[in-house]
Amino acid sequence: MFTNPQPETSDSQWRYQLDRFVKEHQQELAALSWALWQENGDSQGTIGINLEPTPHFVYCPNTAIEQFNLKVDSRLQEIIGLIKHHKPEVEVLMIGIGKEQVKLIYFEPQPEPPTCFREVGKDLDTLLEELEAKLVNTLTFINS
Repeated sequence: MFTNPQPETSDSQWRYQLDRFVKEHQQELAALSWALWQENGDSQGTIGINLEPTPHFVYCPNTAIEQFNLKVDSRLQEIIGLIKHHKPEVEVLMIGIGKEQVKLIYFEPQPEPPTCFREVGKDLDTLLEELEAKLVNTLTFINS
């Protein structure tokens, strides 16, 4: 009745690896998300993880996401809806960018992002630096 899932292709393997990274670092990502929200609100756009040329955090301006949505026949409409209704005090919302594709990163951490930030106990710059280093160590195969 059930069959083995299709093996990951090199084009989609980054999605699996990014999912694994997010699962392993939920509390730190929630802390980072909250710290960035406290510093900038949504004035810079949505937090993204750009995998090229090496994995790093970026901001995705909402206008750029909307323009990209037009180019892909409105296939990002659900993502745009989540962005417009994002509740940073309870949700983490990021966009993974790789291989000319995007992937939604969305979860509701327990505890909530403000508590994660307090429990992690690191400032924004330290969180960014440490998470980017972990991203590079985890996801560098993508561009090989």
